[in-house]
Amino acid sequence: MNPTTKVSATVIASYCCAALALFLVLKAGLLVALFSGLLLYSLVRLLVPTIQRRFSNQQARLIAVAFLSGVIILALSLGIWGIVAFLRGDSGNAHSLSLKLAEMIEASRQQLPAWISSNLPEDVEALKRIVIDALREHAGEAKVVGQEAGHLIVHLLLGMIIGSMLALQDMRSVHQYKPFAAALHQRVATLAEMFHRVVFAQVRISMINTVFTSVFLAVILPLSGVQLPLVKTMIAITFIAGLIPVIGNIISNTVIVIVSLSHSMQMAAISLTYMVVIHKLEYFLNARIIGSQVNARAWELLIAILVMETLFGLPGVVAAPVFYSYVKRELSEQGLV
Repeated sequence: MNPTTKVSATVIASYCCAALALFLVLKAGLLVALFSGLLLYSLVRLLVPTIQRRFSNQQARLIAVAFLSGVIILALSLGIWGIVAFLRGDSGNAHSLSLKLAEMIEASRQQLPAWISSNLPEDVEALKRIVIDALREHAGEAKVVGQEAGHLIVHLLLGMIIGSMLALQDMRSVHQYKPFAAALHQRVATLAEMFHRVVFAQVRISMINTVFTSVFLAVILPLSGVQLPLVKTMIAITFIAGLIPVIGNIISNTVIVIVSLSHSMQMAAISLTYMVVIHKLEYFLNARIIGSQVNARAWELLIAILVMETLFGLPGVVAAPVFYSYVKRELSEQGLV
């Protein structure tokens, strides 16, 4: 849009409503509902062109929604079954996990300075006492966390239901809307577009990062005679945490370095060096992937994450890449940036 073009009052009002809505989403804890709805809508949008080759547009949308609903239900069922099977198995019971943690702490004690190792639990029983005391001290908070988890699940399901309902409509036609409704529709369409670009670009980046990490943990180290514990868990954490830009790499790297410390200080240093080098090389690839999708550099996203985390906490970290890309896209459309 030409920067000299006058913006109508209805468009300005739609911008104000969009800004207020995004603010309320973060303050009211509705980010999970918003993102789950946008995710389902984006997935339907990906599937419809393929299905539409044999069916009409509306039939393609119905088939895509039904297929994704089945996949989600199946994934949730398999996830619950997998967690239960893991906890019931030998590697997932509390005794085995406590032994692994105790072994890691004992190995780390020999590598750390005395002033740090003196504050670590001495054995499995000491570790159990610390955990039990922490649970007793924070029993009330644990109850609140359980309630919040229930709310998040409800928000997740409601968001998906709303997203599926919107996906069944043709979101591209705006001629039937009155001016203000059409302007609001454009704001929502732009937000959905930027969410689609950011999320799927980040999925690609996370997959690439997971492949490099898997090669290091499951191939290079074993060939070098080093067997770290919890390799599969670290790979899973790398992929899941990698879905969060910038901060996700810090989380996964911290976990890997801590586990490597249980082997030796040298192994922790090697792991840290490898991760830093790999991520530095990935910056060029990440800049190409994200930059081509949302026209945002890594330092821009990092500043946005820092500001949003300060204002809204963890939800702000998750929302920052999408919200920042959306705001930048709207400003770009008006010729302001």
